[in-house]
Amino acid sequence: MEQRESLPRRLGLAGAVAILIGSTIGSGIFRSPASIADRLPGPLALIAVWTVGGALALCGALTLAEVAGALPSTGGLYVFIRDGWGKLPAFLFGWTELVIIRAAALGAVATTFAEYAVRMGGHNPAIAPWDARVHYFAAVAIVALAIVNVIGVKWSALVLELTTVAKYGVLVFIIALAAIVGPLLTGGGHLTPMIPPGSFTVGAFGLALVSVLWAYDGWADLSFVAGEVKDPRRNIPRALIGGTLAVILVYVAVNLAYLSVVPVQQMRGSKLIAADVAQQLVGNWGVILIGVAVVLATFGTLNGSLLTAPRIFFAMADDGLFFRPIAAVHPKFKTPYIAIALCAALGVAFVLLRTFEQLADTFVIAIVPFYALAVASVFPLRKTAGYDPPYRVPGYPIVPALFILAALYVLVNALADPGGRWPTVAIFVVSLVGVPVYYLSVGRSVKRTR
Repeated sequence: MEQRESLPRRLGLAGAVAILIGSTIGSGIFRSPASIADRLPGPLALIAVWTVGGALALCGALTLAEVAGALPSTGGLYVFIRDGWGKLPAFLFGWTELVIIRAAALGAVATTFAEYAVRMGGHNPAIAPWDARVHYFAAVAIVALAIVNVIGVKWSALVLELTTVAKYGVLVFIIALAAIVGPLLTGGGHLTPMIPPGSFTVGAFGLALVSVLWAYDGWADLSFVAGEVKDPRRNIPRALIGGTLAVILVYVAVNLAYLSVVPVQQMRGSKLIAADVAQQLVGNWGVILIGVAVVLATFGTLNGSLLTAPRIFFAMADDGLFFRPIAAVHPKFKTPYIAIALCAALGVAFVLLRTFEQLADTFVIAIVPFYALAVASVFPLRKTAGYDPPYRVPGYPIVPALFILAALYVLVNALADPGGRWPTVAIFVVSLVGVPVYYLSVGRSVKRTR
């Protein structure tokens, strides 16, 4: 696909890895363990769901490493779905990203950033007036980082690289400190009993998996900026696979570290679990350290989301599946500035209206079907003439099939859950509204640009 004005390739391997890790390690690992432990109040079930979620993310990353290496174009999942399944499914992905997915993601991450920033200031973000002010602080963070991303991808990548090193380092610090100090505080941790009564049901595991997948989300974000990665056939597969493995390793290890310090029952009520664990390990200065780390983590993830997601709308507009001005490139900074502004505006709207839990669950349910479509695109693409990936997914077709089956499980389980059924149906309805929108607008006249 040729674009009217291309975005220059300025991201090397380090920048690509930083985008993946930086986009992934954000609010999830610091915020989600409480809700996951509440649904699976047992050490074995808790570690199992983090491991399964990581395995699924790896199946997706292994598959997209092949597809993205063969199609290293700006837009990522949109391009894979378009070339694998056609214009309408690709439009539905962009439509759902526009009206639900990206705004929910920006809102959830920005909310966690603001909560920890408020706590660092000595205030409780759950108590008035700070519970309301959190939303405004989050909105300001979105706007500020949108400006950074308009100024240039190099500045955005630098922010990501610095914050990624900081937050990954702090997680490793927690793991090491818990391994050394945890046994002295607890006499061996809180890993027994491994399977207490009521700690596992199939339905609860599925709901917890939604929260885990939120924490792992980001493994596919690198594909959105594939058109700006140097030597993409070499660097994109390496960054996707290596970055995803690094995230899985630190996530499973840090949950073991949490359990070495606090019991599952305490995790269930700890929305800021990393800070609580650090306080038990090293006192109040540990809370400050973790607060700084989480602020950096969520700031970096928010930045990564504003770096990657606008490229979807840029690619759609360049294809004629969205308003043409969205494909505009800033004459000085060479960034898709109108697409970035659009994402930021939607994120601000969502963050002012919804809570973290609502935003996170909405994001996962909305994006999982399109992750499955993007991963499944490897099947028709392998039958396409000229398809020449630099790498082929190991274990084909089992690896992509496992990811697709898991995505179906998450969706069916969400529909079966009485508490989540109607919100899930509402998300599907909003996504499917894109069908008449497509046929009443671009679908009648657009011609695919190759």
